[in-house]
Amino acid sequence: MASAYLADEEKPSSDPESSSEAESDASEESDSDSDSDEGDGFQLDGNGPCKYYNKGRCRDGERCSFQHVCQFALTGSCRYGSKCKLNHPTGGGEPSGASNRDSGRSTSSGEEDAKLTDGRCYQWQLNAENGWMDVDNDHILEAQYSLPHCKGIKIYNTLYGAVSIDFNRMRVDGKSLRARRLDDGNTVWIWYCTLGRKWIKYGDKDSKGHPSPVKSSDIENKFQSNPTSSFTLNVGAKTSEIKFSEMRQVSKKKKRKVTRRPLFRQQPAGAQASQAPLAFQNLSVGSKPQWQFEGNSGAWHVFKHRRGTSTECSVISDEIERKYQQNPQSSMTFDVKGQTYKMDFAAMIQTNLNTKHSRRIRRVLV
Repeated sequence: MASAYLADEEKPSSDPESSSEAESDASEESDSDSDSDEGDGFQLDGNGPCKYYNKGRCRDGERCSFQHVCQFALTGSCRYGSKCKLNHPTGGGEPSGASNRDSGRSTSSGEEDAKLTDGRCYQWQLNAENGWMDVDNDHILEAQYSLPHCKGIKIYNTLYGAVSIDFNRMRVDGKSLRARRLDDGNTVWIWYCTLGRKWIKYGDKDSKGHPSPVKSSDIENKFQSNPTSSFTLNVGAKTSEIKFSEMRQVSKKKKRKVTRRPLFRQQPAGAQASQAPLAFQNLSVGSKPQWQFEGNSGAWHVFKHRRGTSTECSVISDEIERKYQQNPQSSMTFDVKGQTYKMDFAAMIQTNLNTKHSRRIRRVLV
């Protein structure tokens, strides 16, 4: 039986924003949001330093998916130097004295490798208390992870049953499994914030063609220098701060969600998969994209013509996919029984242009 990967999209805010607010910031988010990334029990970047290790109390030990390395040594500001009790990076940027787990490396033997992965661009792994194991066909996870609105992915028919990976927290929901993503150090990271109902890349022009006051690469450079610091940006007379530890853009009156996702890369031709055990070695992966919309009852339905019915539609799933492949950040219009709708790929919603009612859409692999 073929298994499917199901993307879990970020549900956008439905609160509209005035144009003056949109020029300087993104849509307002409440701290009480159920999908908030805040909380003392969570860390937000699976490749960064472990904040609990730096406090001397990481209870996850070898199961931790974060780097057990001195956070101050990463910025060259550790006052203890060689006398520090925590692991320090060597000249190559890896923690001295750290295990393969701590440095975020792939292991095929007991010896440390000079690269983060075994030659691939990235490497997704799961840990079920018996060591880190590669996820086969992980390019599908990577493709979904590169989308800013995608909170996670659900994988069916694995050795562990249905597995839901939370991208924001790099955790597996409801199971004693841990997830992590390794890369070769050449990943281009893109920063986004919410603007109205969309995730907008820092550096892109706004709806009026005004250039952004800050580039995504500027934010990334600051993040790389100190993942626990913040980035300050000024828009006119307004000052906002991107707090990396909270993944929020904060001003005097507003808080915006922020996310950091990789620019998707295809694995190089001839790249060899690791010889390490596979977490999903018996997994048959669905590979055909299918577009669906959420009905009033919460059930999901495939886009079909449905000719002669009350829901006769002018487009089908394959046509939507062709448009999406041309530009995943664009939109398209279609008709359902004389009503015109706009499908927004970036926000993953469809809106009735007459009633302004919106509903969620999604792209799954079957």
